[in-house]
Amino acid sequence: MSVGPLVVEVLLTFVVAAVVLYRYSNWYRHHLVVTVSVLVAWYFSMLIVFILPLDVSNTIYENCLQDYEEKSASALLPSGGDGGGADNNTLMAMAADLTMEGVVGNSTFFNITNITTTTEPPPTVGCLKPWSFVPAGVFPVFWRVVYWTSQFLTWLILPLMQSYTKAGDFTFGTKLRSAVIDNAIYYGSYLLIVGILLLYIAFSDMGLDGAKLRAIAASASNTWGLFWLVLLLGYGLVEVPRSIWHSASTLHTLNHSYFHAAKLSQERAESSERVSDLLQSMRALGGSIGPGHPLRPHMDVIESKVPTELLDRVRRHPPPDSPHADVPSEKALVRLHKQLLKALQSQRRVETQWGLLVEKVVSLEDTHRNSLSHDSTFKHSTPPHRHHLLSYIYTPTIEWVWRCRVRGYLLRAMAVFFALVSVVVVWSELTFFSTSPTISLFAVFVNLAKANYDYFTIEVISSLSMAYIALCAYSTLFKIRVLNLYYLAPHHQTDEYSLIFSGMMLCRLTPPMCLNFLSLIHMDSHVITVRTEETHYTQIMGHMDVIRIVSDGFNIYFPMMIVALCLATYYSLGSRLLSALGFQQFMSDDDLTTDLIEEGKTLINRESRRRQRMEDNAARRKDFAERFGGGESSANMYRSARQRAEELVRPLRREDSSESAQLELLGGSQSITDYSSHTTTTSSMDDPEAGRDAGRLGGYSQYSRARTHRPDKGLFDDV
Repeated sequence: MSVGPLVVEVLLTFVVAAVVLYRYSNWYRHHLVVTVSVLVAWYFSMLIVFILPLDVSNTIYENCLQDYEEKSASALLPSGGDGGGADNNTLMAMAADLTMEGVVGNSTFFNITNITTTTEPPPTVGCLKPWSFVPAGVFPVFWRVVYWTSQFLTWLILPLMQSYTKAGDFTFGTKLRSAVIDNAIYYGSYLLIVGILLLYIAFSDMGLDGAKLRAIAASASNTWGLFWLVLLLGYGLVEVPRSIWHSASTLHTLNHSYFHAAKLSQERAESSERVSDLLQSMRALGGSIGPGHPLRPHMDVIESKVPTELLDRVRRHPPPDSPHADVPSEKALVRLHKQLLKALQSQRRVETQWGLLVEKVVSLEDTHRNSLSHDSTFKHSTPPHRHHLLSYIYTPTIEWVWRCRVRGYLLRAMAVFFALVSVVVVWSELTFFSTSPTISLFAVFVNLAKANYDYFTIEVISSLSMAYIALCAYSTLFKIRVLNLYYLAPHHQTDEYSLIFSGMMLCRLTPPMCLNFLSLIHMDSHVITVRTEETHYTQIMGHMDVIRIVSDGFNIYFPMMIVALCLATYYSLGSRLLSALGFQQFMSDDDLTTDLIEEGKTLINRESRRRQRMEDNAARRKDFAERFGGGESSANMYRSARQRAEELVRPLRREDSSESAQLELLGGSQSITDYSSHTTTTSSMDDPEAGRDAGRLGGYSQYSRARTHRPDKGLFDDV
């Protein structure tokens, strides 16, 4: 056998890590060092999850060889006396040589009756070599590189990079100094804990050497990671199946999207107001810093981070005369720079999420409307943009069958399966310490496959189990939002600070998660008091054997807290607590949630109509350009313009009278003026040129257009 499976999994894991990182990060905007560091952190964490099953199968094979050697040695010993000791040693060496040469590995039954007749023949044993066998010496080097590199990143490099990215200083040295100061308290707390542990070991007369120091460092990191793993896993084991079940219901997903739209709209307003305030502060400081001022290069750096349309808007207005404006100083500019970077990132993220949410809601509304229709053909409210070949294959009938019929049943079946796997995980966490009898289901499955030397089944069970546990833990980590400081947003909208934090957490969560899984399948002898050969991964990481209260108490009994956390998640105790504290959560039995759903529905409908009007205007401008733009004579253009003017003053028909009367009645009302100004403001945010043109025309031009042109469909729906 060769290392082919190992190499294939290493390459596939790199592709998975790169694709996931590409979804969340912005490779063109973020610094290359940050992108590479986070990629290495994510990649090495996922490597541990996907490569550990290979280590498990190879360890089982090595245990089989070791057991066979012991049985062969015991069979070769004479029945009594001390004679023949040298011959016995020779025979044992011969048996070991034959074993290492592959006689046993090729399922050849080894019988030594032809060698000596003074002993009983050993039992016939066959040890099949796994299909993914890795030569000796590969795994120790591999695990040393992966594990200690990830630990070095999560405890030393990434915290400094995290503080460096959010620093508002203007030079490398000052940014690095700010990062070290920010991490001084962070590292000081860890040094205090390490000092207490060292004093405990010194007074306990346990002895202290380099190996024990490495074991203490690794075990302290694993204990810290196990604490967070239990918290995240207790939420994910319930929320992952439940979210898949709810996603099968189009109506539930639609209401949740309306709820999210109401909250996101408020966040949009707050982020826009925050950016406006910071731009005014920048303008106030910039008015005091002339071209020859020593701080002018710092102000140029700040202005370079602001988008051009926002910077032009600020420069058109005179600097405000505020008595509370900051005095021009380097500290004031550093503070402004730091706050402005955070505010601009938040605004970009919110605007992108708003656009994607509107498209998602429109798609959900189409699905809900078509599912209630008796026509088995999917009809879109807006024409979808697809390739011609895809439209030919993915016909409206096939789309209706998939989105309105098949997809829901498939998601519910998947949710039921994941729920059963979650029950198996919780049961195994409660019973993994019991070895006689073995009632941990993961250990039972692995032992059955081990008895038949079915290494492929062992690897499949281990890979799928660890992948599901990692999915529950990682998905919870990706959903966590600590105010606006840490938030992983898809579609390339995650900032550098949040990406680095996620890399730190993955490096800390993955090692204890893998050790916990080895305990579930009874392959960790330091937790399961049964003699067994350790995996190469465990041998490199070590155990927390120095401090008994952790090895015999915390590592065994704390995972049982998953049951309490799963029950709290199932009954939504955390959401109810956050809602009581003022952080509104989506709860079906709450009146405030219903109000936010209705508010979100109104906002989405208004945004959809605004986009429809913009598309209609763009289509009319395109049609006008095609009719009067290319190669048309001046006489024809003048004649066409005169004909359009005559059509505007044509006598009203009966069907036009009521609409024109309504327009005349509403034209002078204050509500129409407010609506027109709101529409102009909203459009100017999306199109700066349109906003400037509207500002030059003024209110009279808007009123004149309303009097002379027929209104667009749905123009007064919001009045």
